[in-house]
Amino acid sequence: MVNVDGAKTCFDGADGEKKPMSGWSSLPPLGLYIHLPWCVQKCPYCDFNSHELRLDMSEAGYITALLADLDFELSLAAIQGRELQSLFIGGGTPSLFSADSIDQLLEGVRQRITCAPGMEVTLEANPGTLEQGRYQGYRQAGVNRLSIGVQSFHSDSLARLGRIHGRDEVFEAIESARGARFDSINLDLMCGLPGQSMAMACADVELALAAAPEHLSYYQLTIEPNTAFHHKLPRAMPSDDTAGDIQAAGCRLLEAAGYIQYEVSAYMREGYACQHNLNYWRFGDYIGIGAGAHGKLTNALTGCIERSWRVKRPEAYMAGAGSAAAVSGRRELDSSDRLIEFLMNALRLKAGFEVGLFTERTGLVEADLWSRLEGLLEQGLLVHHDGRVKTSETGWIFLDDVVAALL
Repeated sequence: MVNVDGAKTCFDGADGEKKPMSGWSSLPPLGLYIHLPWCVQKCPYCDFNSHELRLDMSEAGYITALLADLDFELSLAAIQGRELQSLFIGGGTPSLFSADSIDQLLEGVRQRITCAPGMEVTLEANPGTLEQGRYQGYRQAGVNRLSIGVQSFHSDSLARLGRIHGRDEVFEAIESARGARFDSINLDLMCGLPGQSMAMACADVELALAAAPEHLSYYQLTIEPNTAFHHKLPRAMPSDDTAGDIQAAGCRLLEAAGYIQYEVSAYMREGYACQHNLNYWRFGDYIGIGAGAHGKLTNALTGCIERSWRVKRPEAYMAGAGSAAAVSGRRELDSSDRLIEFLMNALRLKAGFEVGLFTERTGLVEADLWSRLEGLLEQGLLVHHDGRVKTSETGWIFLDDVVAALL
């Protein structure tokens, strides 16, 4: 809501009563997400804002636009004086950008906002899209964590997914990254693929484990709206039951190898959780810049929580960067939004959340929480112990049903 003088005022009260919210005594950690939207080709399962690379794409022009957009966002009262805790460069395929461009981008960020010492800086990379010498340049620019899009080690599966790399390129990429002194690497691995057998899926996990990454993202292929796979379903898709059995078998292999599942699709060696993603799941704040990027910010003065999203088309984004023209929309979260969004995110974590974090991050009171969770606690799908709420073993298995009940 906007007052007649232009100052924003947020309102509390699940009963519909309009009343001003108080400001936060402390603010959530602040991250920065940067979206680089280009790929060599669009994968048929991808519903992210990605666009096939064009010969006239200007790296320098896009980096300039990103920094202008960051200047615009940093002028907001909700960000002034805050320290950046994590940074994630996603896409698209960020490793299409040269090391010099990534260096210019990260140096521009450091010049504009205070960064926490030793801050996690992640860059997504695809094995088939970069010259191996770039890893050293990325590391020197300040990237300290790589997320490599493997998806599968089987040539047939990769071809069906529209990927442009093979098994050997994955291991070459990891070897080059280790040579460049990256000691925090994530591998993205998918299961439930067209034509994938249980044996093939387990072999994928075993090959990923052979690479000894610090972190693994392991998740089922889902058919999303507005994708090529949605318009034409690939042949030989496993049934839901088969896909579930395949994923469960992969999870057992990961756990047997000593990896800890700390989020629905995330496994880590001790101490290697993705800090940027943890901030998402804990309802933290983040700036989002780049074509189609989303952000979430808490305003300490007004108590507002606002989500924003950028223009999706890269050309239109670049033309408007540095002004409100690059922002496609902003939306304040009301009490119901904050309650639901917090729970949908926090319950993705195996450890759940501390009750105090709920009040701290949402500005709501505990009574709002218990009124929504009462039924799930009674059914044994959630447990409350020592000030922490999390799913039970049964609730974890049926997490989709828990989320549906929250909605």
